[in-house]
Amino acid sequence: MKKILQYLFEHKTLSREAAKDLLLSMSSGAYNDSELASLMTVFLMRSITIAELQGFREALLELAVPIQLDTNDLLDIVGTGGDGKNTFNISTLSCFIVAGAGQKVAKHGNYGASTISGSSNVMEQLGYVFKNNEDELKQELDAANICFLHAPLFHPALKLVGPIRKNLGVRTFFNMLGPLVNPAKPAHQLIGVYSLEMARIYHYLLQEEGINYTIIHGLDGYDEISLTSDTKIFTAKGERIVSANELGKRIVFPEDLAGGDTVEASAQIFLKIIKGEGTMAQNAVVLANAAAALFATQKYSTYNDAYAAAVESLDSQKAYQVLQQLIAVQ
Repeated sequence: MKKILQYLFEHKTLSREAAKDLLLSMSSGAYNDSELASLMTVFLMRSITIAELQGFREALLELAVPIQLDTNDLLDIVGTGGDGKNTFNISTLSCFIVAGAGQKVAKHGNYGASTISGSSNVMEQLGYVFKNNEDELKQELDAANICFLHAPLFHPALKLVGPIRKNLGVRTFFNMLGPLVNPAKPAHQLIGVYSLEMARIYHYLLQEEGINYTIIHGLDGYDEISLTSDTKIFTAKGERIVSANELGKRIVFPEDLAGGDTVEASAQIFLKIIKGEGTMAQNAVVLANAAAALFATQKYSTYNDAYAAAVESLDSQKAYQVLQQLIAVQ
């Protein structure tokens, strides 16, 4: 590792093959925690290259626990995290709204590394039991239209570096990898990123994948549709800037999106919103993200049609019923 670090400290970059080999070595336990922390720090000091991201991704997918959920119509809503905003669990809530609208969801998530409550934290607090058994996950999809894939159970490397990431408390290149390595390989993805640079890198990679993807970046720094400002949207058809009013029918303030100070508080916010008791601002944000995801499936003629489906899912409590059904099959 010393040789690799010295190479990177000289502002050099890794080839795709070298990046893949490095992550494979990391997963085998070849390096200690200090070496791994130093490596992660490198990519805080400079941007990751496309070749490096591709190599790291290939290694994670090669090592991943395989999963087949017997459907080619899965969707995921996931963000890179690392935007430093500490919002409530917008992506995870949006997944339940989407499932309530009839779309099957394989939500890929993890514990929060640079935030108080990641998707895995809140799901665990709500009573969900992590698993990587195919039959049990299929049962969840059948019963509730959604299953949850806790990343460390499918990616040994993520489990290995989890404590280091948490101790660092800042985003690392693993934030960038998470949305790209869902083991269920969903056909549709809504991916939130924390910077325009990352949006363009993802856009380049996903154009080659043949999936229905939508990449979103809040222009004031959010890795989701925040409605606090305009949103930059990338799809296979190109890129555009969309206003908060067009996406969510209103503009909201950053304080409206605040997450809890603890995992328990975050779970309470989650429950309040999914039961239909959220504020107008909270509801607007989760509905906008859910609508963007539904629209990404190309099953709706217009965005407004997708938004109406999201509203019906939340207002009729179908989204809440999805949560109840999911927890009931544990």
